[in-house]
Amino acid sequence: MLSREDALRLVREYVKNDRLVKHMLAVEAIMRALARRLGEDEELWGLTGLVHDIDYELTKDNPDRHGLVSVEILKGKVPEETLNAIRAHNPRIGRAPETAMEKALVASDAISGLLIACALVMPHKKLSEVRVKTVKGKFKSKDFARGVNRESILLCEELGIERTEFFEIALKALQEIAGQLGL
Repeated sequence: MLSREDALRLVREYVKNDRLVKHMLAVEAIMRALARRLGEDEELWGLTGLVHDIDYELTKDNPDRHGLVSVEILKGKVPEETLNAIRAHNPRIGRAPETAMEKALVASDAISGLLIACALVMPHKKLSEVRVKTVKGKFKSKDFARGVNRESILLCEELGIERTEFFEIALKALQEIAGQLGL
């Protein structure tokens, strides 16, 4: 399995957009927090979150390939369960998330977008200003962060984590790396 340092180096080799790298760091942080909460392998789950969009810039014009190219890049470098989670996170591939890690990746990917959007509407654009109450309200508002798939976020419930607790876990995870995210 890739070390985190090697994974980050690989991410930076394939991903030039700094905002996308920050998104991947955010998903990594949420996945690590979920792994701790669920008693899973924090390193494996974090690695999966970190590399899940490694092919995004290569496939942005062909979204049906997103995830599949990642698998080609990462094959032999990460465990098969990471590759399966990456496949499952793109609904266009047609592989629904089944395992806990797959569901966690889909939910983490989606909640990261909602949390970042919440931070960006705060007076100082900081994650430290975001409260769970705000996230709950923005989650219910379909006009806010329209690109965020609320159903994907609700996969947390299939992990045995109620949505408010999921919001808390994810928000705290991002607040802990706010400096890296510039928020």
